[in-house]
Amino acid sequence: MPSALIDGIATRYEVVGNGPPLLMYAPGGFNAVVEAWTTLGSYARIKLLDHLPRHFTCILFDRRECGQSGGRVEAVTWAHYVAQGRGLLQHLRIARAFLLGGCMGCAPVVAFAVAHPELIAAMVLYWPVGGAKYRISSHARFAEHLDFASGNGLPGVVEHVRKEGKPFGADPRGGPWASVIKRDAVFAAAYAARDVHDYIRICEEMRDGLFDRDTAPGATPEELMRTEIPALIVPGHDAAHATSAARYLEECLPRSDYWDAPVEAQTEAATNSRVLEFLHKIIA
Repeated sequence: MPSALIDGIATRYEVVGNGPPLLMYAPGGFNAVVEAWTTLGSYARIKLLDHLPRHFTCILFDRRECGQSGGRVEAVTWAHYVAQGRGLLQHLRIARAFLLGGCMGCAPVVAFAVAHPELIAAMVLYWPVGGAKYRISSHARFAEHLDFASGNGLPGVVEHVRKEGKPFGADPRGGPWASVIKRDAVFAAAYAARDVHDYIRICEEMRDGLFDRDTAPGATPEELMRTEIPALIVPGHDAAHATSAARYLEECLPRSDYWDAPVEAQTEAATNSRVLEFLHKIIA
């Protein structure tokens, strides 16, 4: 797959289909990779990529610090993820696009809508993450990593990642940069040489910035209420994708279209029909 250098960080991406551009922020938490759209949980079941590319030019990418994309040790915020997506659109010379986010990918989509409304025709928010249990589990993941880093040092983190090879979501001990450590020896050496106390501060700042509320993260209520971009919201219903988070986005986004369908009714046929109906209505 091709790669684009965005703000000094390599982004692996893929473009499939024909039609208006659709930038897709992948699901998968801290393993948000192109493959998640076809292999992960409900996404494997609803098969968006069997349908959307027939109508849209789908732009898929590994989020920074995930998969084959690069990374940089810094207090990553939703704005950093927005910058990656915007940079990819600029690289592809796309002036305006539809956006679709799955899972944790919904947060950078709404942040994108707040920061650059002129670049977005409409957005689809499928199973937005959020809820008290999600915030608690996200903080617990960081706590496990920081405890491991404090006890073993950053060279110990690198050794662990090289041995286990799992992303942050699957094994918190490896931390948010585990995928980059695994793939990039130069990055891993620089990571191991960092001051551990400064590193812990960066991780704490990142944790508190990303997971700062008991509802859908990404933008404040006031910011969302000023956003006039049409949004289709498809609710989830589990510990990571609380229905209350989807309802919060419905409440705050003035032009929200909430699909009030239980998870068991979100079949491949029904979901793709609903998503395409929404998007085609915007085009018309």
